[in-house]
Amino acid sequence: MSGPQVVLVGPMGVGKSTVGALLAERLGCAYRDTDEDIVTAQGRTIADIFVDEGEEQFRALEKASVAAGLAEHEGVLALGGGAILDADTRALLAAHPTVVYLSMDVEEAAKRTGLNAARPLLAVNPRKQWRELMEARRHLYTEVAQVVVATDGRTPDEVAEAVLDALELKQA
Repeated sequence: MSGPQVVLVGPMGVGKSTVGALLAERLGCAYRDTDEDIVTAQGRTIADIFVDEGEEQFRALEKASVAAGLAEHEGVLALGGGAILDADTRALLAAHPTVVYLSMDVEEAAKRTGLNAARPLLAVNPRKQWRELMEARRHLYTEVAQVVVATDGRTPDEVAEAVLDALELKQA
C-alpha cells in the first residue's frame, strides 16, 4: 500500500498528535502532523495565520499540506480538525483504506483542551462553538473514516491499542 499506514482525523483536542506518535512508535514508522507541517513551512502559528490572513488562506495551506502528506508519507499521518471540510480532501481520504476518526464528547473536549482561546475557532463561547463545530463536522469525519474509535475515558495508550485492533495492524 502506498501512502500512510494510518490517517487520523477528528476534532481539535481529541489526541490525534499524542495517539499518532504512539501508533508510529508501535508500528515502527514515522509520525507526521499536517498542522505541524504548516507551522514549520509558514514559520508561525496556526492562530497567527488565522488572524493575519483569515481562515480561507489557512484552509488552502491545509489542503495542500494534507494532499502532500497523503502522497508522500508512509507512516502515521494526523490531520488538523478542519481538514475534512474540503471536498477534494474528503475524496482523497475516502480512497484511503486506513482512516480513523477519533471521537469525543463535549465534556471530554472541555477537560482536554480547556476549550481555550489559543484555538482560533473557539475564542468566544468555547463549549457552544465546539458543539456547533462538531454538529457541522461529525458526519464528514464519519464519511471519510473506515473506523471510529471513541477516546472518552481512555488513556492515549488505550486509544492507540483500540486503533491497532480496529485496523488489525501488527505492532513492530
